[in-house]
Amino acid sequence: MQVQAYLSFAGRCEEALDYYKKHVGAEVTTLMRWSDSPDPEMKAAPGHEQKIMHAAFTVGKSALMADDGMGVPGKAEFKGITLALSAASDAETKRLFGALSDGGSVQMPLAKTFWTSSFGMLTDRFGVPWMVMTESA
Repeated sequence: MQVQAYLSFAGRCEEALDYYKKHVGAEVTTLMRWSDSPDPEMKAAPGHEQKIMHAAFTVGKSALMADDGMGVPGKAEFKGITLALSAASDAETKRLFGALSDGGSVQMPLAKTFWTSSFGMLTDRFGVPWMVMTESA
């Protein structure tokens, strides 16, 4: 059994995937556009044919999935969920935190806590909330 997060980016999925590839080492393992669907009943909204119907990607050992949504433009909202990203060193935590917070907003700057040497919280430019931390020994 496995639980995976499925992120719906309201039309910005490809941009988000490219950003995560560049900044957190994401690797896209599956990408299907609406125009790729062999099912004639599954038609894209007009102008949405090249948007992403389904993508799977990994960040480190974690697998996630994503899409552009159902063709309804707007702002993606991720409520009640936060992605937690653990790095091997404080330097890597700082790099990841900086990359993910670029164009986003910081809720808690990186700081030492009682459970780890570096922890911070942010929302990235796509609206995804993150906790970034250094793996504890």
